[in-house]
Amino acid sequence: MRRTFVKAIIGASIAMAFHATASAQTQEVRIGVIYPLTGPSASVGGELKNALEMAADIINNGAKVRDLPFAAGGGLPGLKGAKIKLVFADHQGNPQVGATEAERLITQEKVVAIVGSYNSAVTLTASQMAERYKIPFLNPESSSASLTQRGFKYFFRTTPHDDLFVHNAFDFLKELQEKKGVKIGPIATFNENGLWGTETTKLQAKLAPEKGYTLAKQILYPAKTTQLTSEVQTLKAANPSLVMQSSYTPDAILSMKTYKELGFSPDMILANNAGFTDTEFIKTLGKDAEYVITREVWALDLANRNPLIKEVNELFNSRYKINFTGNSSRTFTGLMVMADAINRAKSTEPEAIRKALTETNITADHLIMPWKGVKFDENGQNVLGRGILVQIVDGKYNTVWPFNMASREVTWPMPKWDQRKSQ
Repeated sequence: MRRTFVKAIIGASIAMAFHATASAQTQEVRIGVIYPLTGPSASVGGELKNALEMAADIINNGAKVRDLPFAAGGGLPGLKGAKIKLVFADHQGNPQVGATEAERLITQEKVVAIVGSYNSAVTLTASQMAERYKIPFLNPESSSASLTQRGFKYFFRTTPHDDLFVHNAFDFLKELQEKKGVKIGPIATFNENGLWGTETTKLQAKLAPEKGYTLAKQILYPAKTTQLTSEVQTLKAANPSLVMQSSYTPDAILSMKTYKELGFSPDMILANNAGFTDTEFIKTLGKDAEYVITREVWALDLANRNPLIKEVNELFNSRYKINFTGNSSRTFTGLMVMADAINRAKSTEPEAIRKALTETNITADHLIMPWKGVKFDENGQNVLGRGILVQIVDGKYNTVWPFNMASREVTWPMPKWDQRKSQ
């Protein structure tokens, strides 16, 4: 009897410990997030971290924001109020570090899903690791078109990709000529030589002649470079009317300083987001950032069409004293989409989360993005996203295209550098 009693006590203790562990697990949903928290892109990485933390806080504790999913707080109702726990990893802008950190998050931190990673080259390697371990990977910002052309089952991307964005740029130029009477001369491309920049270059090289434009020069410069003098001199010698540029924050700022220093002043710089929409771009350059046009996915002036944009941005600004950007707004949205899938899955099993992601159908009225919604195709690409173009005027990003959504007219051409001194 004594032996039986001891066995019963031990068995009960083990069961209690098991149930306590299971209960603890259901109270916390561990999501890995991989971003550049140090290195050249640390400034934008910090903003993305803020966006993620605010999204998690809204889910866990609530916020007075109408129409936003989970704004009531209290965790995920589908998991009996389980709270989101973000587990951060720093990829430093290095693809190999991104892959290593993804594996660490999966094998050591036991995350049930991953969100990341801003830099397309890092998203490529980190998501390969997630696919190997069959862990859902949601990418809110990376735009290299090939990321959703790999046949992966566990990879999902909410942002539109560069194929759409580059087409948007040429659609804008066509409408600018037809509706505004602007003449577009020779085009040059000036892109970083990573995955994102090289893929964008190929798309631009293909579309420019198809759309009837002369491609005067294509320049790929070293990513993370500390000087662009020779490249800008080559660009200036080609004398393009328009420069299409893809740069991360440090080189976006460096290029503008070099343009001014060498007196290179095309009619327009049409940028491909990233560094040109980082808060540091205008903060560092001041008036020298003026008139650049960049593709975007979000703009504060669209709040007159969607009040949710204003409400969520005010919450972000009250916490961090900065406004959302196209980068941080997408990251915020990405975590919300992942939380929606986990909530509907009513499970932290990766396969259940993957299945729920394939069934995602979020409508426009529940997003802070100017999209038609979020719905993934068989490749994991959101088919309801779209892009806009904004122009920096008076230190703000103003929507200028599509023209029916514009908050102001396009200023074209950009004033020459020596014409800005009195401004």
